[in-house]
Amino acid sequence: MATFLFDKIIFGPVNSRRLGVSLGINLLPTNVKVCSFDCIYCECGRNPKTYKEKAILPSRSEVKLKLKEKLDEMMAENLLPDVITFAGNGEPTLHAEFAGIIDDTIELRNLMAPKARIAVLSNATMIHKKSVFEALLKIEDNIQKLDSAFESTIQLLDCPNKKFSLDKTVKQLTAFHGNVIIQTLFVKGSYKGQTVDNSTKEELSAWIKLLKEINPAQVMIYTIARDTPTETLKKVSVEDLNKIASILKKEGIKVQVSG
Repeated sequence: MATFLFDKIIFGPVNSRRLGVSLGINLLPTNVKVCSFDCIYCECGRNPKTYKEKAILPSRSEVKLKLKEKLDEMMAENLLPDVITFAGNGEPTLHAEFAGIIDDTIELRNLMAPKARIAVLSNATMIHKKSVFEALLKIEDNIQKLDSAFESTIQLLDCPNKKFSLDKTVKQLTAFHGNVIIQTLFVKGSYKGQTVDNSTKEELSAWIKLLKEINPAQVMIYTIARDTPTETLKKVSVEDLNKIASILKKEGIKVQVSG
């Protein structure tokens, strides 16, 4: 049940299961989660029903300054990151200055850590916005969530806060023309009396069909690793994840597994 929030704009570096030595950037408040999804498995917890005060996001200039300071420190220690990752306490692409922050990050990366990739972990709810879409095309690891090919499962697992259209999201993901990585979290259990399992044969068959349509550069599959706000959830085994990966490989889809 215990969950956590990142208490800084720049956090880490941490050893990421999927990305290597990752320096994190949190574009959301440090004291509250702000997200367009309210995933029942989110390690940051559920979204607050009401905000006691206005959520304050860091400014573009503040993010650039804090990132430069951290990269200076890491350069002095001769420990530069493999990747600079936008994640944190919610959905990073909600930030009004997201596109500009990406430009600043590319500039600093090129000057200070030229071998590092830039990654964005996103739930794909803002890729309809032109500035966000174009910014994501500039980075190496454009990682977008797709937890199911069924809208009903997405509503159960991801709990979108606003109107959500799976068809529109898939079309927007396809518009990246392969310059996108799809991430899918597999989980089992129950929630509000409903069975939760996006690893069934029916789920996988429909999901793979959408993957073929999107044609991503890679698919990242994983399961819960930390406490979740919903106590009735459980991991999908590494064995089952590897079975899913084998199916994807047979379909010619590049896949990475994180247990």
